[in-house]
Amino acid sequence: MNTNELAAEFETIFGSLPDQLFFAPGRVNLIGEHTDYNGGFVFPAALTMGTYLAVRRTNTNEFRLASQNFSQRVAFPNKELSYNKEDDWGNYPKGVIAYFQHHGFDLGGADLYFFGNIPNGAGLSSSASIEMVTAYMISSLTGANWDRLDLVKACQHVENNFIGVNSGIMDQFAVGMGKADHALFLQTDSLQYELVPLTLGNYDIVITNSNKRRGLADSKYNERRAECEQALADLQAAGLDIRTLSDVTPALLAKHHHAFSTATVAKRASHVVSENQRVLEAVTALKAGNLRDFGQLMNESHQSLANDYEVTGLELDALYQLQHRAPGCIGTRMTGAGFGGCTVSLVQTDKMEAFQAHVKKGYESEFGFQPSFYISRAGDGVTELPLATAAD
Repeated sequence: MNTNELAAEFETIFGSLPDQLFFAPGRVNLIGEHTDYNGGFVFPAALTMGTYLAVRRTNTNEFRLASQNFSQRVAFPNKELSYNKEDDWGNYPKGVIAYFQHHGFDLGGADLYFFGNIPNGAGLSSSASIEMVTAYMISSLTGANWDRLDLVKACQHVENNFIGVNSGIMDQFAVGMGKADHALFLQTDSLQYELVPLTLGNYDIVITNSNKRRGLADSKYNERRAECEQALADLQAAGLDIRTLSDVTPALLAKHHHAFSTATVAKRASHVVSENQRVLEAVTALKAGNLRDFGQLMNESHQSLANDYEVTGLELDALYQLQHRAPGCIGTRMTGAGFGGCTVSLVQTDKMEAFQAHVKKGYESEFGFQPSFYISRAGDGVTELPLATAAD
């Protein structure tokens, strides 16, 4: 769909053309999973796929929401901005609207049409993309003109307190702060970050969608966060002066491995501590142009997520095994919260066709349906677009 078609869809639904168009990307995390809400290191990149938002302000004091990706249309007065389960996907923009209104920036009313070309529920941050594109739009149209970091924090607040998912800040940060052909090396506790060029030579980033959808709010995500909080409390009770689980080094963890209240909590801590170390080593390897070391660290990340964090599941583990043995693949891992969704792999460009054929055949043989592949590059963060910009 190009933006002329998007505008025509908007006119069909709402009776007039949109005034403005905005875009927020999805994101893929190259390495550093389930560390962001533990104050640790992550290494995501914004995608060129994402969420487009066409908007027209109205004087009705009502919001009307539609999307090509969801059959359900949602409408609500601007004075009734509480979470409503029946509004389903509409709660994401509604939460952002409510947040701005609470801070004195009232959009009044508007017609909003969302079009996303990232698969929903695949772990590529479609929810953060919807939140960030809505926030950027409201900030622009109301004259709030918040900087990107304020928008990032606002959308994380909505995710945590309006939607009810105790996510960290990585998704919104990557969607808001991304830069084309770069990844973001982010320390999530301090929010210090570095843009690192993604120099991949004759390799490409391949995202493979298991096509098993996962609902983040309904998954065991919040349970994992609670287990990490217990691990932190156990270590603090043992006398460690630490603020986050990511303050713990591998050597310190080994010294206090008897401090944990349960074996499960110990395993969660082991993943977080080792994953932080892998991110540091992966960034060093990428800067040195050592992609094979980077790929091996991706493999080790998946194994830790499967064995210590237990968030992979049959489909993602099957993809890992198939891709690990596939032609041209030097590294692969699940990406996102897990329990379904996607893997991310480094694959030699001239072996791409053989890689996909190998994975598709083995996966379909085991599960009866095929995965989907996306060859990706890193894109820019949330922005306003001219209506003539293509959306595909």
